[in-house]
Amino acid sequence: MPFDAEIRDALIEQVRRFVTEKCVPAEAEVSENDEVPQSIVDEMKALGLFGIAVPEQYGGLALDMETECLVAFELGKTSPAFRSVAGTNIGIGSQALVLFGTEAQKERWLPGVASGDLIASFALTEPEAGSDAASLTTKAIRDGDDYVFNGTKRYITNANKADIFTVMARTDPDTPGAKGVSAFVVERGTPGVSVGVPEKKMGQQGAHICDVIFENARVPAANMIGKEGEGFKVAMSVLDKGRLHISAVATGVSKRLIREMVHYALERKQFGKPIFEHQMIQAMIADSQAETYAAECMILDAARRRDAGEDVTLLASSTKLFATEACGRVADRAVQVFGGAGYVSDYGIERFYRDVRIFRLYEGTSQIQQIIIARELARAAKAGKL
Repeated sequence: MPFDAEIRDALIEQVRRFVTEKCVPAEAEVSENDEVPQSIVDEMKALGLFGIAVPEQYGGLALDMETECLVAFELGKTSPAFRSVAGTNIGIGSQALVLFGTEAQKERWLPGVASGDLIASFALTEPEAGSDAASLTTKAIRDGDDYVFNGTKRYITNANKADIFTVMARTDPDTPGAKGVSAFVVERGTPGVSVGVPEKKMGQQGAHICDVIFENARVPAANMIGKEGEGFKVAMSVLDKGRLHISAVATGVSKRLIREMVHYALERKQFGKPIFEHQMIQAMIADSQAETYAAECMILDAARRRDAGEDVTLLASSTKLFATEACGRVADRAVQVFGGAGYVSDYGIERFYRDVRIFRLYEGTSQIQQIIIARELARAAKAGKL
């Protein structure tokens, strides 16, 4: 829902305080223990962060896309692991239900998602199907009132904590590509569903990814989201929204790193003066600020257009490409400005450098965004709209 300025400002300030007072002091602990403290998770629940994108009638805050991005900017100013705790509930784990679910499905699962009592995860990627999502091989074959699932999903965020999975599976093995794919809600306790151990990752300790394995798992046909064969449409609609959210998180990280660079450069002295007074340092900080401001403007423009009902596939991919690539450059410059201190763990800069690398991979790699952008421009030209 559109929030008036006063309510929106109060919400953003509340999230800002939570990030500053609770999350930032716990960053090193989360990285060391590979776990977000339960006390912080409980505070996220109390703030309603698990349900910011869930409609009000199911217990959520129903934020419009612009306000969600403003919240994501703030959540990005700390370790991405904190945002990831609620991230799949906010985005790709729940949005298929929000956008395409039946009333019965929404009433059954969304209240728990909004409260954080149910963790939702999104299972699309497979060992041989990542960027080429239409080539997935996990099968869901109709058998009476059920579909029988067989296959493996890989790198699934929050899988080890998930209660429900939004799963993309091939319901028509004879139809290649996207047309034979359907979307389902699969509950964790379903016989034949198992979850692997968390992967050891380059960054984002405290956020976990695992395999999800289906071995003759019987899922009620009533758990299908949308119609049979519409799974790819569901996935792409979810990803458009998710790409704007991830762009905002990445830009929030960029804002945090700029702040860290400026404060360090004003304090650190070389050649008898603060390094901030050296023009080459100023140039790196200035480039970071300009790119981050550009990303912020792109995100808010695309979010407002989505709120207005426009198709934002082209804008979402453009934004995700620019904002996440810019964040990578900002993180690299931050290490450079900090010098040796940026390479050791004391300041946390090297941790952010590792954490942000995934932004350019998940929810569509930068190269996939380039393909989508080119495809959408070609489509617009053929339709006489370019």
